[in-house]
Amino acid sequence: MDDGDFAGLGLLLADATFVGSGTPVSGREAIEKMFQDTLIVYADGTPRTQHVTSNIAIEVDEQTSTAVARSYVTVLQALPDLPLQPVAAGRYRDRFERRGGQWRFIERQVDIRLVGDVSRHLQQAAARR
Repeated sequence: MDDGDFAGLGLLLADATFVGSGTPVSGREAIEKMFQDTLIVYADGTPRTQHVTSNIAIEVDEQTSTAVARSYVTVLQALPDLPLQPVAAGRYRDRFERRGGQWRFIERQVDIRLVGDVSRHLQQAAARR
């Protein structure tokens, strides 16, 4: 996401359902489009953000070839006229399946609990400025 590679993000989450603040979205193309339609991208092709994921806890169930992960996420943003600052923070809850020997996302739930100035990050927030 931070590289502006929404096609790559769609590929990473191709087998998953993304659950955020809107309607859940499933599949590569729908997830790619959701990020393209939601995030502001700058001249360098990126949203000028850095997602920091921390306190990662993963539980693997070898019997069912599934796993769950919980983590915190902090989204930082900086622009020439916007000092480096956190713009959002929350939690990820992920579910994975191992298929054909490879782990795949099957669900990512994003629960944003703290929101700062996202007017330079999210298209909808920018429209309200």
